[in-house]
Amino acid sequence: MQKNSIDYSGPFTKEDLWVAQPRFREIAPENRPALLIKHLRMCSIIFDFNSESSKENLGKESKRQLLLAVVDHITTSKQWFSEDTCQEILDMISKNLFRDLPPCPDDFDPEEDDPVLDPQWPHLQIVYEFLLRFMISPYTDGKILKKYIDKHFLTNLVGLFRSEDPRERDYLKTILHRIYGKFMSFRSFIRRAVNNVFYDVVYENDNHGGISELLEILGSIINGYAVPMKTEHTTFLKQVLIPLHKVSKLANFHQQLAYCTIQFIEKDPKLSRDILQGLLNFWPVQSSAKELLFLNELDEILELTPMEIVGELSLPLFTQIAKSITSPHFQVAERSLFLWNNDTIASYTNENRKQILPILYPGLNQNSKHHWNQPVHTLTSNVLRMFMELDNDLFETVRVECEEKEEIAVPETDNFWGQFEENMSAGSGI
Repeated sequence: MQKNSIDYSGPFTKEDLWVAQPRFREIAPENRPALLIKHLRMCSIIFDFNSESSKENLGKESKRQLLLAVVDHITTSKQWFSEDTCQEILDMISKNLFRDLPPCPDDFDPEEDDPVLDPQWPHLQIVYEFLLRFMISPYTDGKILKKYIDKHFLTNLVGLFRSEDPRERDYLKTILHRIYGKFMSFRSFIRRAVNNVFYDVVYENDNHGGISELLEILGSIINGYAVPMKTEHTTFLKQVLIPLHKVSKLANFHQQLAYCTIQFIEKDPKLSRDILQGLLNFWPVQSSAKELLFLNELDEILELTPMEIVGELSLPLFTQIAKSITSPHFQVAERSLFLWNNDTIASYTNENRKQILPILYPGLNQNSKHHWNQPVHTLTSNVLRMFMELDNDLFETVRVECEEKEEIAVPETDNFWGQFEENMSAGSGI
């Protein structure tokens, strides 16, 4: 074995990466900490991945091999951690990861286009793997680590979720969740940093690719909240999660967002009032795709909503459902009528039919006469038949009232068009 001490003073350049480096297993154990520091400093050299010169490529491959070596060393060795190496490790990670992210193309559509992949990924992946293993290693001293992981480091880590490369965001999701679980003292700051990202998306710029991953982390965090919940957590629901529903690119993260809102209701069913009011306030007017997402979430929320809260919101809730029933987009109309497969909706409308049927009947009647889609016709007939069988007298009363209103409205319309034609004739001298 090599007994000589390792010189890690540097500074190291790309040319140093062209020289073969000793392996950890080839040197004496007492020299391995110094070799680790040397390798970490050499791994802090940054390459331009837009350059394809042979020397650059040789240096990139040498750095990749060194990164693999240090990952293997901290995974298979026991006595590698110290305060000096901790500082060097975080410095190397910061230099490689905390960089200017390329802007997202203006015409990029995550649903249609292939993901934007970072050309630096051959190095970034190993650095992320190193950071993950470093955080979960049983030999990492948390007390020392807390001295060097500061708020600046965490803010930069959260900022990387803006990356357009899904592979990077997936590593970030796992690593940030591990840090949150390992360091209680960082939890409040991490939540605030994530909240700031959401605030920016809601109120400033909704172009952010990492919202779904951040919501996945939050879904797990919310699941661990103690009951009764702190004011901080319910404020987050009202000021961040609910307003996220109005973002134009909701489809990119709606599944994770709906999971978070459901988690809140399972913790405290009374919060369903705020969530339902929020959905109704932000209900999409011109996007059928978004309306389908809202209807899916509404169905899940109503499963868990206490009956008395459904009663408090019955007028705006069923007025909106009536509008969705008559949507010319057949999937929206169909999904609205499928709400009666939900026991909560079916039970509530059965028990409160005197209040609900007058709200719904005009829309149901319009569908039965004019909607172009046959499955929507069939579903509409099923709901009408349900009300008729429940209370035929009420059904007839509501039907007659609705027809009378229609008869009053039609002559007014005829008069308008008759007057319009007369004015046009007079104006043209016919």
